Amino acid sequence: MTDIEVPPPTQAGPARIRVYEWLRDEIIRGSIEAGRFLDEQWVSEAVGVSRTPVREAFHQLAAERFISLLPRKGAQVRTVTSRELEEVYRTRLLIEGHALSVMCALERRVPVEMFGLIEQMEEAGDALDWFTVSYLDRRFHRAMVAAADNTVLTELYDTLRSRQQRVAVRALTARPERVEIINKQHRAIVDALSKHDAAAALQLLELHLRPISEITSVLPTDD
Repeated sequence: MTDIEVPPPTQAGPARIRVYEWLRDEIIRGSIEAGRFLDEQWVSEAVGVSRTPVREAFHQLAAERFISLLPRKGAQVRTVTSRELEEVYRTRLLIEGHALSVMCALERRVPVEMFGLIEQMEEAGDALDWFTVSYLDRRFHRAMVAAADNTVLTELYDTLRSRQQRVAVRALTARPERVEIINKQHRAIVDALSKHDAAAALQLLELHLRPISEITSVLPTDD
């Protein structure tokens, strides 16, 4: 495991959270790649904690389908499958589509945050920083969901956070030229929302969240 080059973890916060967030982010980035076996001792030394918080973090990551816990073998990083990518997009479409409809029906203002996030995404895209692009993209879409002012819906959406980012990084790594298309679609969605045009906004969102065959075709169907 010593051949993996990853940034050092943060030293702030409870040990379990530090281990969890570090492993989660490096798996999303691809620094710890799919198929890699994770050794408790290596992780505990890398983060500077005992094995107990490592085991706790492993269980949380397994629950979120980042890793698989294998008897007598330890933990293995899961591969993003075409089915998972499609299901994440479909679930997002259900939640985000409802939020857009509510925003337009109630003539809610577009959150100011969304405009700045588009510009930041363009800068991160120019730097080929897919982790940051995926993080900003998630914030853009979450701002939309939050604008519907449904706490339960927003909490449900937040449970997709990590898988949403990992799927986005995988898609952008495979098709980096899509970041320009994504930014154009974001601007079009914001324009439709500004006009309270629900039909146009939903049509744009469906196109925006449509799985790309060139990406799904090269992913495994299941793991």
